[in-house]
Amino acid sequence: MSRKSKTKKSVYGVEHEQTVLVLQGGGALGAYQAGVYEGMHEQGFAPDWVAGVSIGAINGALIAGNPRDMRVERLREFWDRVSSGLPIVAPAQIDPVRIAVNRLSAAAAAAFGVPGFFVPRIPPAILAPDGTPGALSVYDTSPLRASLEELVDFDLINDRKRIRLSVGSVNVRTGNSVYFDNRRQRLAVEHVMASGSLPPGFPPTEIDGDHYWDGGLVSNSPLSYVLKDSPDISALIIQVDLFSARGDLPVNLDQVLERAKDIQYSSKTRFNTMRAKEMEELRHALGRLLEKLPAKLRDDPDYKLLAPQCEDKRQITIAHLINRRFSTTTNAKDYEFSRATVRELWEAGLDDIRRTCAHREWLRAREVADGVRVFDLTR
Repeated sequence: MSRKSKTKKSVYGVEHEQTVLVLQGGGALGAYQAGVYEGMHEQGFAPDWVAGVSIGAINGALIAGNPRDMRVERLREFWDRVSSGLPIVAPAQIDPVRIAVNRLSAAAAAAFGVPGFFVPRIPPAILAPDGTPGALSVYDTSPLRASLEELVDFDLINDRKRIRLSVGSVNVRTGNSVYFDNRRQRLAVEHVMASGSLPPGFPPTEIDGDHYWDGGLVSNSPLSYVLKDSPDISALIIQVDLFSARGDLPVNLDQVLERAKDIQYSSKTRFNTMRAKEMEELRHALGRLLEKLPAKLRDDPDYKLLAPQCEDKRQITIAHLINRRFSTTTNAKDYEFSRATVRELWEAGLDDIRRTCAHREWLRAREVADGVRVFDLTR
């Protein structure tokens, strides 16, 4: 099928062959991604491909593993389940009180676990014999396995006529990034859990004799995988990041720790965008160079190898949404699962999409290179 015959209109009026949803990792902050997806669903958005790391992989599985009309419901069911812990809600306008409540909620999650997600190991890991599963993590993630098996239909995920799903992990022994992809293998609950196996909290996940940890240890952004896997892609890419690379100067130790976490886990977001720019510039430069070669060289094997790389320029529009910190946010924000905070994050993602679609002038597009455009969609 030709590119023209597959081209369709995006919700932003940008022509593309497919839509790709790219979801960063970030624990409890993943509720923001769920809100973003609800807003996209309202606008008729249906991804052809979801690539995720850690909580992004879990949200991705909930999307790809359910019929279109049930996806928001399943996302809400999951986030209601994992945020049903500390039932304390403080007035949002009283920042010191709310900050204290958020810290208490995070402490409760660390001490007692999160329903439907993880529980502390008994006995604790330090008392377990070396080499046993119980010695490799602070928490047991059996509740997450049960939640995924209940809320995700893996037969739907593995139907190649439907959504493509890619989830990022890292091989514990080799340290290499590995993406499990339903276009290359049959995905199961283990592949999704592997993507979210962040040490030392969560244990490595064994798949076919190898052990895997959270892909965010190598790169918390799946964008590089999407661009590398499909160099000629024509797509609207919705990239939803949970940590902001930009931020204010900290004023206390808690904000220092939070800011360091933001910088660490916003890893490679800007690098990947700049990499796309560099690769596009190289493609154009190579094309110009090949045009200057004498005709007699066009039968040369090297020419025939390089020429196709310049013929079909990629067309990418990256709509970049970034979760921004609240005034009550703390360093523990990625494991603060209070119902109030999860709802705020969900509503923030939903509101960002609604405002963007209602006020198109808010879009600030910048041409990164020929064939690559970036929209920063921010509050």
